[in-house]
Amino acid sequence: MPSPARLAHAESLFAVTPDFPEPGVLFQDISPVLADPAALRTIAEGLLAPFAGSFDMVAGIEARGFTLAGMIAALTGTGFMPIRKAGKLPAPAGRVEYTLEYGTAVIEAPDVLQPEHRVLIVDDVLATGGTLAATRELIGQLDCEVAGAAVVLEIQALGGRKLCGEVHALFQS
Repeated sequence: MPSPARLAHAESLFAVTPDFPEPGVLFQDISPVLADPAALRTIAEGLLAPFAGSFDMVAGIEARGFTLAGMIAALTGTGFMPIRKAGKLPAPAGRVEYTLEYGTAVIEAPDVLQPEHRVLIVDDVLATGGTLAATRELIGQLDCEVAGAAVVLEIQALGGRKLCGEVHALFQS
């Protein structure tokens, strides 16, 4: 696990934008963290630390999860799989529809998993938990094991853990 000083540096780079995307919301933007090489490495190492050696594929949830999962895959010598929004893959191996606050969404996975894969799911922010829960379901649908789930930031007030289950969050707000 990265040192407390390295984690504090990464956390200090979060940008908070009030009233985005709607009034009353404090948008937590990790883009400045991703732009800082030391902070990016710290985040990747912190996300994978509890799961080291327990996975052989990293699934990144669109879009910032791609960056983080790709880096974790490179650091650990494992594979990377993108979890995409519907319609972005030519021949998805699986798909899950899930409920959002105001409607539904669909995620899909490419045909790259084998039943023996142990998959670490990675995303940037855990809010209400719908996308992460749907990704867990999708990995199970493809007869693979979820080795764990990791996010950079959990917004605790939104209660995402209730829906998506156990998750390792580097930071909480």
